[in-house]
Amino acid sequence: MNIKLVVVGKLKEKYFKQGIAEYAKRLSRFCKFRIVEVPDEKAPESLSQAEMDEVMDKEGARILDKIKDREYVYALAILGKERSSEEFAKEIADLTTYGHSDITFVIGGSLGLSKHVLDRADTQISFGRFTLPHQLMRLVLSEQIYRAFMINEGSPYHK
Repeated sequence: MNIKLVVVGKLKEKYFKQGIAEYAKRLSRFCKFRIVEVPDEKAPESLSQAEMDEVMDKEGARILDKIKDREYVYALAILGKERSSEEFAKEIADLTTYGHSDITFVIGGSLGLSKHVLDRADTQISFGRFTLPHQLMRLVLSEQIYRAFMINEGSPYHK
C-alpha cells in the first residue's frame, strides 16, 4: 500500500518535522508513506475573491500534477465529512480490500483548495470546524493514519 500526502508549502518547524518523522517510521511497517510538497503561491494579505481563486487555482494545478488517475484522493476540507477514528480505519481497510492500494491525502494552502482539486477528490474529510495551521495538520493526519492501521490490527494503541 502507498499513502501519500500532497501538501502546499514547506515545513519549517523542527518539532513538527520530528513528530511526522516518528509517525512515518511507525507507518513503514504498514505502507510506503511519503509527503510531497508543492510551492505555495505568494500573495498579499488582502485579496479580492477573484485573486483568492487565482491563488487557489495555481496551487491546485501544482497539486493535481502530483496525483495520478489510479489514486484514491481524500481532500482535507472544513466542509468535508467528519469521521471517528474507527470509521476512518474501516474506510482505509475497505479501500485496500477493494483494490485501492494508492491513497492520497491533500492539504491545501492558507486559502484552502481549488474547486478543481475538490472535484478530483474521491471524498472530502474534515477534522472539525477548527482552523489549524497546515503544519500541525500534517502531524495530526500522520498520527490518524497510523492510528487507523493500529485499530485495524487490533492494537491497544487506540485505547
